[in-house]
Amino acid sequence: MNWMLEALGWIGSAIVVVSLLQTRILRLRVLNLIGCSVSVVYALLGSVWPVLGLNAVLALINIVHLRKLTAAEETERAYAVVTVQPDDAYLEFLLDKHRADINATNPNFDQDSAETPATEAHLVLHNDETVGMVLIHNDGSGVARVVLDYVTPRFRDFTPGKYLFRDSGLLRSRGFTHVSAPAPADKQTSSYYEALGFTTSGSRSVLQLT
Repeated sequence: MNWMLEALGWIGSAIVVVSLLQTRILRLRVLNLIGCSVSVVYALLGSVWPVLGLNAVLALINIVHLRKLTAAEETERAYAVVTVQPDDAYLEFLLDKHRADINATNPNFDQDSAETPATEAHLVLHNDETVGMVLIHNDGSGVARVVLDYVTPRFRDFTPGKYLFRDSGLLRSRGFTHVSAPAPADKQTSSYYEALGFTTSGSRSVLQLT
């Protein structure tokens, strides 16, 4: 029984360590909560009261933060969109800063040689942190053609794109009736577009702004 109890304690500690290696906030909080919960059970069975108290408090903190992260109203308050010009200096800084990740997640993006270059850019902020960049080509037809839709790794568990494309009403207020993005090349992007309400039309994914 003792070795099983010790194994339980090590498993809880290992999960906590793994959680701290995560780059995405939601995944970090969920794993940390699981690790703390396992450690609470270990401490309770082994009567290790300091460990029990510490992990119970940490589990409660994780629960509070998870509720905030997943609450729709909190998300509405936390997100904001700032519209800038495609040649904006801060946008250029962000593109350079995240260049490697953009190339990995958007391999077809090339701002300089794009057939439909961006005519406007929108930065999605979470509180005071820039967590997303959406570059759009506007040809005057009412269709926002997505040139780049990028979210920083920490916020890919959430939907900054959902806030920009749907909840903010920004694109509708600028006269757009549809959003057209390249057809997803991987399962993660496909799931992301499906969750937003995009439908496949030829080589494009299209969202009707209602």
